[in-house]
Amino acid sequence: MKKNVLLGTFLSFYLVGSYASYHIYKQQQSHPVTGDVARLLPTKVKEIKHGTTEKQLKDWVKTASQHHEKIAIAGMQHSQGGQTYYPNAIIFDMKQYNKIIDYKPRQKEITIQSGTTWNDIQQYIHKDGLALQVMQSQNIFTVGGSISVNVHGRDIRYGSLMDTVKSMRLLQADGSIIEISRKKHPELFSLVNGGYGLFGVILDVTLRLTDDEWYEDEVIRLDYRQYTAYFKNYVQHNPDVRMHMARISVSPNQLLTDMYVTNYRLSSQNTSTANEPLKTEKIVALPKFMLGLSRYSDWGKDMLWETQKAYFLRQNGRPETRNNVMRSENDFMEYESASRAEVLQEYFVPVDEFASYIDDLREVLSTEKLNLLNITVRYVEKDNKAVMSYAKDDMFALVLLINQKKDHQGISDTQRVVRKMVDVTLQHQGSYYLPYYGYPSKKQLEEAYPHTTAFFNLKRKYDRNETFVNLFYKEYGK
Repeated sequence: MKKNVLLGTFLSFYLVGSYASYHIYKQQQSHPVTGDVARLLPTKVKEIKHGTTEKQLKDWVKTASQHHEKIAIAGMQHSQGGQTYYPNAIIFDMKQYNKIIDYKPRQKEITIQSGTTWNDIQQYIHKDGLALQVMQSQNIFTVGGSISVNVHGRDIRYGSLMDTVKSMRLLQADGSIIEISRKKHPELFSLVNGGYGLFGVILDVTLRLTDDEWYEDEVIRLDYRQYTAYFKNYVQHNPDVRMHMARISVSPNQLLTDMYVTNYRLSSQNTSTANEPLKTEKIVALPKFMLGLSRYSDWGKDMLWETQKAYFLRQNGRPETRNNVMRSENDFMEYESASRAEVLQEYFVPVDEFASYIDDLREVLSTEKLNLLNITVRYVEKDNKAVMSYAKDDMFALVLLINQKKDHQGISDTQRVVRKMVDVTLQHQGSYYLPYYGYPSKKQLEEAYPHTTAFFNLKRKYDRNETFVNLFYKEYGK
């Protein structure tokens, strides 16, 4: 039983941005080198500045603008496509800009500086029985970074993070500071959410909160062909199902056929959630070992799938608070390799396209050699509020974790397969998520995001000297 509990702890993760280490490293003080968690794009920059005050940041932006220098903005640097750095640019490391500014528990609102992590907020509001509406699957990331990629959560009642942002203050390229919201500078609001740091420095953010609640886990095994009907009939409009996720097998024996879903149903338990401790990650060695087996053998993938499925199917009725559901484990996923890296892809497909999409995706993966470790599925409601919205319809989001070689051949091989998978996604009226390595072509980007040209033109409208830049903009925005 103890072994099963350890395996369950290991396998209760969701993989969007789900690595736990942060990589800024310096070769020399005068010429620091920065890179994201995948370490595929190490880049020499001019300087790394650690912002702690608004005045500092404002002065730095003004000086950079006057001297025609470039600025890139970094949080935890888990975006893998160079969105947080640029050659010879000044990097604003925002992690120390992390104060709680205002908290109104009765109004269910909190205002924080953009370097604040989701864990910081959870620790602060837990005592009042409050929780976040939307956040990334792990709580180690900064709020500013999450807004910049406009993350989505597990809660099927909310769409993207943008839906929970009441307002924010933005430091622009000319040094001015403005408040943006749905009513104040609404165009900028729709650009900064999912804007990848290209429109200015997010200083502080006011978020709407919700109640912490007791849930009961409900885990059901399905064939992938049943999933859409099951979701539409039982989950989508069921007020008792508050959160939802699914996994589909990458085991060679059951490639993209076997699934299990986890619903977090509202519990009748009426004790205070404030008395339930926030969970911490205590067990790392065993899950790290098992994930390692799946990296290097088909046998490991088969064993991992069967073990996790058997464990979770026995978890029906397990009570969890909302805050703890939103505290997924991540330490075991730290991965150090001189020759290999782990990258993410995320594809969005309309709910009604799921089964046929999986069939076409399986055809690609059956003929291509790709070391695929996991696919997790969540639901994202149609949302056209952000200019670069990924949810053109009610969509299922599939997050793929891929282990690849770091050398030129490994990068080239992964790019070829990714472009095939993106083509399949586009054929099913889908889209893909932008924070990851720039494998898709510019043509694929423009098809997935019809407002791409307008987005980059508006970037140059609001930042005429192109002060705020990154490698994503260099690759696709020119």
